[in-house]
Amino acid sequence: MLTPADRLPADAVLLDVRWQLGRTDGREQYLAGHLPGAVFVDLPTELSAEPSAAEGRHPLPSLQALQSAVRRWGISAGSRVVVYDASGGLAAARAWWLLRWGGLTDVTILDGGLAAWTGPLETGDVEPEPGDVTLPGGGMPVLTADEAAGLPAAGGVLLDARAGERFRGEVEPVDARAGHVPGAVSAPTADNLDGEGRFATAAVLTERFARLGVQPGTAVGVYCGSGVTAAHEVAALAEAGIEAALWPGSWSQWSADPTRPVATGP
Repeated sequence: MLTPADRLPADAVLLDVRWQLGRTDGREQYLAGHLPGAVFVDLPTELSAEPSAAEGRHPLPSLQALQSAVRRWGISAGSRVVVYDASGGLAAARAWWLLRWGGLTDVTILDGGLAAWTGPLETGDVEPEPGDVTLPGGGMPVLTADEAAGLPAAGGVLLDARAGERFRGEVEPVDARAGHVPGAVSAPTADNLDGEGRFATAAVLTERFARLGVQPGTAVGVYCGSGVTAAHEVAALAEAGIEAALWPGSWSQWSADPTRPVATGP
């Protein structure tokens, strides 16, 4: 799941997913310096469909739209893909998850991202030869809002990957209402990382999720604000050997529906 920067496959298709909430200069950052040969991927337009109250801020793109984008990035059948960003994998994990959801299997996250790369950087744009891959879909489990809400009552665990203050309802800078889905457990994505911005070890992650109620055989679902950083949590769970389903609509979908109950506090 993770690729160390010093063991980057020579034949990998590199995808640069420079995106952070509240910033729109990802492409400019990419043009100023990126891993040699890396192709820029725009998260809002290529890794998401149009936002809506019904589907959330970053709905999944259609499989057809994703396939067109993947081919545009130069991915063909049998390609090895490595994704990275400059924010601890929080954006790159969305590409990792989405490509696997589309049916690709050889996709990894560059652990530590741009900061872990010690080689030279390249400036300007990269336009690869188009690829020919066909995406079958169905590669990663997903949840609807109702399925996510029903997990705790069914003995599963629903993890909320947002910052703790947003989970508790103390602040809500983006979405319609503050709080969390009743029965969800606070599990901030930032806690998946060590002090150097890399994923914690599998042993540390396993212990972390066990403290949150995730045991062998537990059904696990993850959500965040809009299904982006939740993918990072799914990746961390995978590193610990735990399969988890992602709820793409996440809190942006839930909070926009006034009929949905909201819980606050720890």
